[in-house]
Order: sequence, then C-alpha cells, then structure tokens
Amino acid sequence: MLAGNLFDDSASPAQGERFDELLRLGDLVIERIVSSDRLDPRESVQSQDEWVVLVRGSAELEIAGVIRSLAPGDHLFIAAGTPHTVRSATDGTLWLAVHLHPRQPGTAPTGSQGAEHRGVSGDAQVC
Repeated sequence: MLAGNLFDDSASPAQGERFDELLRLGDLVIERIVSSDRLDPRESVQSQDEWVVLVRGSAELEIAGVIRSLAPGDHLFIAAGTPHTVRSATDGTLWLAVHLHPRQPGTAPTGSQGAEHRGVSGDAQVC
C-alpha cells in the first residue's frame, strides 16, 4: 500500500516553487508543487501532458496566451507542447499535478508492480 499526507512538509519555499514527486508508475508521474509568492515567471513547454488541480491558495496562469485565475478546487489539462507560465501565486499555494509522459517506443504499459512511491521525505518505497 502507498500512503502519505499531501499536507505534510508543505511549507512554501523562500522563493520559486518546490516539486515533490509522490508516485512514479511507468509513464505516469504524480507530484506535489508548493509555490511561494516570490516567483520568477518563466514560460514552460513540456513534452508530457499534465493535469493539475489547485488544492490550497490561489494562482494566475498564462496558458497559450490566455490568462486564468485559479482558486482551490480548480483544475485544468495542459497538453504536451502547450506554453504555460505561473504568473503569480499566494504564499504556500499547493498543487497536485499528474503527468503522462510519452511512452518510449518498444515499451509495454506497466501495472502497479514496480510502482515507486516517494514520501514527502523523499524516501522511496517500491511495491
């Protein structure tokens, strides 16, 4: 069984964002993101699809030139290759992000065997 608490060790960094990988299973990665209110907004273009939900705080994102304000519970899908920028966030904003990486040629989908879970402390548990 994989277990943890999303709010453990969720204090914001002094500036920028902190990315904590919670689970890696084949092409799927789930991470917690904690944002500071001191951001250096930079455009990001990722090779993987991302679904993200804002759990705590508020934020303003620019996605493909469109600005969106997010509040707790708001979620969105950002397709691979879509430019996006976190323009601002309140201190301690907490996100849950699900990334689906492109499958490598010649690899089969994986089940839960071999799932790697990283607790907030970064300790890995393999199932």
